[in-house]
Amino acid sequence: MVTLRRMSEAEFASWLTQSIPELATDKVAAGLWTREESEALSRAEHKERLPLGLSSAGNHFFCIEAPGGQSVGMLWFAVQTRSGVPVAYVYKIEVAAKHQRRGYARQAFIALDREVAAMALHGIALHVFGHNSGARALYEGLGFEPTSIHLFKPVRAGA
Repeated sequence: MVTLRRMSEAEFASWLTQSIPELATDKVAAGLWTREESEALSRAEHKERLPLGLSSAGNHFFCIEAPGGQSVGMLWFAVQTRSGVPVAYVYKIEVAAKHQRRGYARQAFIALDREVAAMALHGIALHVFGHNSGARALYEGLGFEPTSIHLFKPVRAGA
């Protein structure tokens, strides 16, 4: 079973360096940002959400550790109010490519359930990009239910 360990400043700095371009790529793939603006918008979004970095109020960063203590990924959530109650909003869960398909993400969410219960939060919320079918399947298997669905249909000019 995996454990969640609080992330260190060095681990956070390393994660942030890769997270900015990853978010930019995801937002472009989802059709939300253009490639040209994506890097600057990603930097701005990270700065807005994390003005004090790892010490930003209400944000919790963890390393996902496999049995034996090896770090295999990370998880970031922030405490937010949804429908009048405090919840953990997961901004990022990531398992390193070489450790994927071993159940670590699923186990991390089970560990997160315990963390959320200990903090007396009422649930876990998250966003998943429509093009990420693997993550959608994982979340559905863990009992997450859709709360809002955005759809898009491209239309060609002159069609």
